Amino acid sequence: MPIMREHRWLYPIDWAELSKVIRFDRAKGRCEHCCRPHGQQIFHLGDGRWWDRHLQHWRDGRERPVRQSEQDLAAIVRIMRVNTACAHLNHDPTDNASRNLASLCQRRYMIHDAAEHRRRRWLNAFRRRALGDLFAWFETRSALGVEGVPRRTPVRALNGQAHELI
Repeated sequence: MPIMREHRWLYPIDWAELSKVIRFDRAKGRCEHCCRPHGQQIFHLGDGRWWDRHLQHWRDGRERPVRQSEQDLAAIVRIMRVNTACAHLNHDPTDNASRNLASLCQRRYMIHDAAEHRRRRWLNAFRRRALGDLFAWFETRSALGVEGVPRRTPVRALNGQAHELI
């Protein structure tokens, strides 16, 4: 996952090298939670099950083999390219201890960060509504001169005296 611009200062200068060590030296280029291989295309069913070419069987999202189902899999199989990223397990970007870092594929990373994504989505929607309410009130009441509401011009204080702006 790309680092947000406002959080970049929380990460160490050598973050790219530290991430490579975790993803490729320690995890051997695989997701540490589901074993999906980095940089390869895989077949998946959309519910966490995926085809492991190396072991020649289906796996679930928790690294366990799965029996093949009776349904026609060719109709629902999707193809995706796996990319791994180094994630902070406790969501604290300043804690770069080895036990706190993990190599995760994009699916596991989104599952891991789901609560944070929900929080940010709520916060962004709240900000948009607050700004919309502020400017909607200002436009409808003061700028448009709604009936029953006296039209006011903004007042600015200069040297302790109130001056109307034209």
